[in-house]
This record gives sequence, structure tokens and C-alpha cells, in this order.
Amino acid sequence: MRTKKSSGLISAAGAIKLMTHGMMGAALGLAFGLILVLTNPLVAALLQHGGSPAIFVFVVSLVTTFAIGATLTGAVFILAEDHES
Repeated sequence: MRTKKSSGLISAAGAIKLMTHGMMGAALGLAFGLILVLTNPLVAALLQHGGSPAIFVFVVSLVTTFAIGATLTGAVFILAEDHES
């Protein structure tokens, strides 16, 4: 009879994997924002006229969205990896 092992998300290694996915998502969000500002002059003009609060909201919303998406995707990958083994 097999022993029941805990999920990979509950362990310390699982938490580190999730944090890594979240950090990768935040970095991708920053890179996407930079590329968007550099390639689309309308976005750059909108941020320039909006001032500091607009830039802050733009960066935080992109970084948060990408980080949450990458973390959830990482959780699915970890659970699928645990299910295969």
C-alpha cells in the first residue's frame, strides 16, 4: 500500500517554486510595460500627461497582473507534476 504524500504546494520547496514563478511574472510585467511604452507613442503620451500617479498605477497593475497569472500557472504546473509521479 502506498503512503500518502503531501502536495508539492504545501512544502517549503513548493512555496519557493511559487515565489519564483511570481517573481518571473513580475519581471515579465515590467518588461512588457517597458516594451509597450517604447513601441506605442500613444501610451507614452498618456503616461506623460497623467503624471506620477498614472505611471504608478500603470506599472503596479501590469506587474500584479503578470505576477498573479504566473503564480497560478506555476501552481497548476506543480500540481500536474505531482499528479504524474
